[in-house]
Amino acid sequence: MFDIKTELDKLPKKPGVYLMHDIDDNVIYVGKAKNLYNRVRSYFRVMNNRTLKIEKMISLIDHFEYIVVDSELEAFILENNLIKEYNPKYNTLLKDSKTYPYLKINIADDFPRLSFVRQMGRDKARYFGPYASAQSVHEIIDFLNASFGLITCNRNIVEGVKTDRPCLEYHIGRCAAPCTGEIGKEEYRANVAKAIDFLTGNDKTLVRELKEKMNKASEEMDFEEAIRLRELLESAARITERQKISDNSGFNDRDIIAEAHDENDAVVQVFFVRDGKMIGREHHHIEEITGLEPGEILGEFVKRYYSGTPFIPATIMLSAPIEELDMTAKWLSGLRGASVKIEVPKIGIKENLVELAAENAEIVLKRDKDRIINEEKKTKGALKEIGTLLGMEGLNRLEAYDISNTNGFENVGSMVVFEGGKPVKGDYRKFKIKSVEGPDDYSCMHEVLSRRFIHGFEEKKKLSSQNVDEKYGSFAKFPDLILMDGGKGQVNVALKVLNELNLSIPVCGMVKDDNHRTRGLYVDGVEIAIDRHSEGFKLITRVQDEAHRFAIEYHKSLRDKDQVRSVFDDIPGIGPKRRRILMKSFENIDEVKNASASEIVKRTGFPENVAASVYDHFHG
Repeated sequence: MFDIKTELDKLPKKPGVYLMHDIDDNVIYVGKAKNLYNRVRSYFRVMNNRTLKIEKMISLIDHFEYIVVDSELEAFILENNLIKEYNPKYNTLLKDSKTYPYLKINIADDFPRLSFVRQMGRDKARYFGPYASAQSVHEIIDFLNASFGLITCNRNIVEGVKTDRPCLEYHIGRCAAPCTGEIGKEEYRANVAKAIDFLTGNDKTLVRELKEKMNKASEEMDFEEAIRLRELLESAARITERQKISDNSGFNDRDIIAEAHDENDAVVQVFFVRDGKMIGREHHHIEEITGLEPGEILGEFVKRYYSGTPFIPATIMLSAPIEELDMTAKWLSGLRGASVKIEVPKIGIKENLVELAAENAEIVLKRDKDRIINEEKKTKGALKEIGTLLGMEGLNRLEAYDISNTNGFENVGSMVVFEGGKPVKGDYRKFKIKSVEGPDDYSCMHEVLSRRFIHGFEEKKKLSSQNVDEKYGSFAKFPDLILMDGGKGQVNVALKVLNELNLSIPVCGMVKDDNHRTRGLYVDGVEIAIDRHSEGFKLITRVQDEAHRFAIEYHKSLRDKDQVRSVFDDIPGIGPKRRRILMKSFENIDEVKNASASEIVKRTGFPENVAASVYDHFHG
């Protein structure tokens, strides 16, 4: 039995990290402290200046634990890692988590290529970015490849060795074709250097060269080439248009971060400046900021954001000072492997850039307020509606399942996951049915659910060990509610599996009308009507449609690629083509089993010896 008063007296007067747990042992808050004894005890004193959010959090604390470290910096880093691991409800968190696109040039290669990546590796390649969107990177890559004849294929090219005939890219003037010996390594690398020159801000040289070539092609009446060059110039104009903000301050790589907030929500705007030019911007929503000052919002954002982005610039400019500024700069310097400066500019062009970021954050906050409210209604609001209808609280994770086959052949199952009313596609799973032949959806569903939860138990066991592989974890999270694509029969299958595995998870069936549209929910042996215009109904429909789509796509991909083995693959004389004929000629596998050899000949047109092989396989 955990006695809070007794445990408070045991707290050491040392730096460390503390974790607050609720009665279900969920981590609801992670914090750090210079002195654990003073900090943790403060939560259990009567205080009048706490926010409602903190008061609510304190009311849920059942027990706590702590980890002692040697320094404040270690506590700072550990707190950040634990917040990422546990995703505590009462820590201020980003609503969205993005990985930003970069352009990579592997300059160590003899014939470097441009490529799109979302992670900066620890290698000798040159990286440019991050960019505002994937589309921006792809447009720049296409433009530079076309401008300088850079390679777009994966051929292994060795100087002086002619490996192939030139491809279409060469014939339309988009590749210099080093694979044919048309261009040597030095000349090709000179073109790569020009591409790098453009990426680092010297766009005027390339634009001038393109104009000169276009005018020359026009004078020589080579209008096709002139049009191609004109299109490249238009691409250059679009790309350089995005890079208008520039200065000569000497701090070429920087992020400019500012916030705007109202009573409940905040938007943080980030400008990316690379080599003196703004190459993109992103905004992030932060929720539950009631009672937080601008510096607190920015401080939380900086820690969460830079723990997940692969690139940290030399300078970070903020619209307001943050707590532990020196500590944060020291931590970022450790991540970057070089010095990071955090500043709050007050005068000059730097202040203007920060003000511009703040103005943009304010615009996004106002523009997106209604969208955020509507999104909340469609997601968390819809979950709350479903929970109220079913008499459930705290509904978050939904799982839905579906079975797909072609006339009973090649059964597959799908599992889709929604959390907070949104799809979690990384947790989707596919199942190729192993134990069922023929059109028996109930048996297929029994296998799918059994495998899903048995695998979940296995993952939970692995996760409880010290050395767990990162691939484990998605099955270990069990749902708050299972949605079955059907009524009483499907629900009973799910309940049977849960009972066999000694699990207690609510199951809800989606009952359809004569037009195959959901008309209500089947739960606890009763059909419950649901308003078809409600957000809850719309969410259930999205989940249902997604499970159906995922199952069909998996089944189709297997059919298209001929990757599915079936019972027919073991029959002499039956290959992929004849297997498809069998599947089209009979309603299901049972019809094939019951057919005589002469009937198989009649329906399929197979030679008699092949039909006999099919018959003998099932009756021999």
